[in-house]
Amino acid sequence: MSTLIKHALAVAIAAALPLLAGAADIPKPWLDPALGAGKRATLALKQMTQEEKLQWVYGYFGADFAPRKTIKIAAALPSSAGYIPGVPRLGLPALFETDAGLGVASQASANPRERTSLPSGLATAATWNPALAYQGGAMIGLEARASGFNVMLAGGVNLMRDPRNGRNFEYAGEDPLLSGVMVGQAVKGIQSNHLISTVKHYALNNQETGRNELDARIGNVAARTSDLMAMQLVIEQGDPGSVMCAYNRVNGPYACENAWLLNEVLKQDWGFKGYVMSDWGAVHSTVASANNGLDQQSGSEFDKSPYFAGALEEAVKTGAVPQARLDNMVYRILFAMFDKGVVDHPVKPDGAIDFAAHGLISRTDAEEGMVLLKNANQTLPLRKDVKTIAVIGGHADKGVLSGGGSSQVYPIGGSAVKGLLPATWPGPVVYHPSAPVTEIGKLAPGAKIVFDSGADPAKAAQLAATADAVIVFGTHWIGEANDAVDLSLPDRQDALIDAVASANPRTVVVLETGGPVLMPWLDKSAAVLQAWYPGTRGGEAIARVLFGDVNPSGHLPATFPASLAQLPRPVIDGDPAKPQMQFKVDYHEGAAVGYKWFDLKKHKPLFPFGHGLSYTQFAYSGLAGEYKNGQLQVRFKVANTGTVAGKDVAQLYAAPVSTRWEAPKRLAGWDKVDLQPGESRDVTLSVEPRMLAVLDGPSKTWRIARGKYKLILAQDAAGTGESSIMVDLPAHTLDLHGKSLPSNVKR
Repeated sequence: MSTLIKHALAVAIAAALPLLAGAADIPKPWLDPALGAGKRATLALKQMTQEEKLQWVYGYFGADFAPRKTIKIAAALPSSAGYIPGVPRLGLPALFETDAGLGVASQASANPRERTSLPSGLATAATWNPALAYQGGAMIGLEARASGFNVMLAGGVNLMRDPRNGRNFEYAGEDPLLSGVMVGQAVKGIQSNHLISTVKHYALNNQETGRNELDARIGNVAARTSDLMAMQLVIEQGDPGSVMCAYNRVNGPYACENAWLLNEVLKQDWGFKGYVMSDWGAVHSTVASANNGLDQQSGSEFDKSPYFAGALEEAVKTGAVPQARLDNMVYRILFAMFDKGVVDHPVKPDGAIDFAAHGLISRTDAEEGMVLLKNANQTLPLRKDVKTIAVIGGHADKGVLSGGGSSQVYPIGGSAVKGLLPATWPGPVVYHPSAPVTEIGKLAPGAKIVFDSGADPAKAAQLAATADAVIVFGTHWIGEANDAVDLSLPDRQDALIDAVASANPRTVVVLETGGPVLMPWLDKSAAVLQAWYPGTRGGEAIARVLFGDVNPSGHLPATFPASLAQLPRPVIDGDPAKPQMQFKVDYHEGAAVGYKWFDLKKHKPLFPFGHGLSYTQFAYSGLAGEYKNGQLQVRFKVANTGTVAGKDVAQLYAAPVSTRWEAPKRLAGWDKVDLQPGESRDVTLSVEPRMLAVLDGPSKTWRIARGKYKLILAQDAAGTGESSIMVDLPAHTLDLHGKSLPSNVKR
């Protein structure tokens, strides 16, 4: 009998036992919540057999379509991401994993789990509202718990180095501070339900083309100042129980066997106490992976070999992997389980879910994340007494689009649009059944509303020419494992929008996309609303913004380029037709990602990072800064100078005068302020000190250089509404966590 089969049989037997069977006479001090997570993990580990230890580090897939499926594990929840058996005799539950980020996802199945979907990660990032990110995380975490899951594979924070990345919609944009704070709060919200959440994909998983083959090349300091900075902030703010290592290689070694990433940066420098799980199919070795920091092989059926099954057992016997290393792998998993409450608060797959309340959370997130990109002649909000409305394209009579791949949350009642391609992975293409046409009708009950599919641009233009208001929907579906070919709307939608806008200059364009797109019709359109993938109640959210029930307050978390030529890599590296090809991606821009690259190269984008219009106006005054005890405090006043209530995102950028950074300026902080007409409010920001510093690689310290710095208060990275001051900062040294070091400390 093979080691793998014996392993699987042991798992099946263990899963069939009652939780505490055969262990009534064993003292279990590790089940005492009064003890710390570290002490509990140590005590439990000492009671384990070698076979039990090996079970913790080897995960199974929970669905039936894995490429190397060998033995079905009945204990795994159906259509789930994964399963790791527990140790019933010690009172330690199994780990049930669900794909996540936007909600409880289901793998391909005839009977997928139907759950609430948040808007895309970019939409949540566009709210610039950490409290909303936390609330959304808490909601999907509650649904995960009610569905029987205690591990949620959420916390995607890969920076948008390329707007064509097929998973951008899952992430939080291009800036490490904004991304780290927003995703950190989402992770914190998820784990408020006594679940383990992850941060992923660690690291430099910035494109899907060749994601299993590419070697991301970047300097260590540049990586720590950009992509790794975002992930470090998530860990500091959200304290996830796990980190998921990525598919790609980083400066040579694969991410899941990369000693610099896992052992040095994550566990040593950042002091991460949880465990590292692999992405599904990201493991390439036994000894190198274990010794270099991987703690758990996930979804082992996707890997070429069960590296952490019999092979790991043999490696430990021979000493190629020390016994102490295996013990540490298991300790880290147990630590996370105790620390996050997984052991003390076992899950049951029959919890009640208040879908109405959760739908409202999703709708609120969508409304606050929508970005009004253009609003010529105050075209929006639409009048509710409008007589005729033409709604064109985007299946707006049926629902709203969502992104594809492992994060796909299946809507209650199923997809509103059937038969779209691709039908298989990373499809199917799913529309949430929240139809904008229906919701528009509710807010303009006296209007005649006519929908046209947009299949015939000339016919759609004729309809638009006779309408009092025209709303045309543009959609761009992307999904995991595939990058966008370019940034144009597919299926000749640009020609459709051009024809409609040419026929009626009052045309409003609503975009349901996974990221930035080009807009060759921009000058002809009257208004443009970026709705992203708006989630379970997205159609309702769109209508409420269009008619002014909600004043848009979203601001872009990513730069919209004017052309592909403005990007660091106008052509994506790699060849999708040759997935086995090994190649390098040279991240020559270093830490100058997004708006920093555009500033450095003096490119004028289509829309800058941070851009977002409102139905009211805001003004700033009284900007002042004070540096005291190693902390820069900035004060200013925000006033609503318009006629309706609204929320402003006041963005603070810092620019060095007497030293050099990777780019002319960095986002240093922000606040979102809700104001009534004529109301003003005093705001105080504490600047994240690492946003003022340069990392010294050899000493691993952040150094704030002595000299002058310009502080810019604005509504976007281009300086809209700008107010600025100069401040003098003394030389200051910080550790990797941004804490002040005494002046006499040498590193």
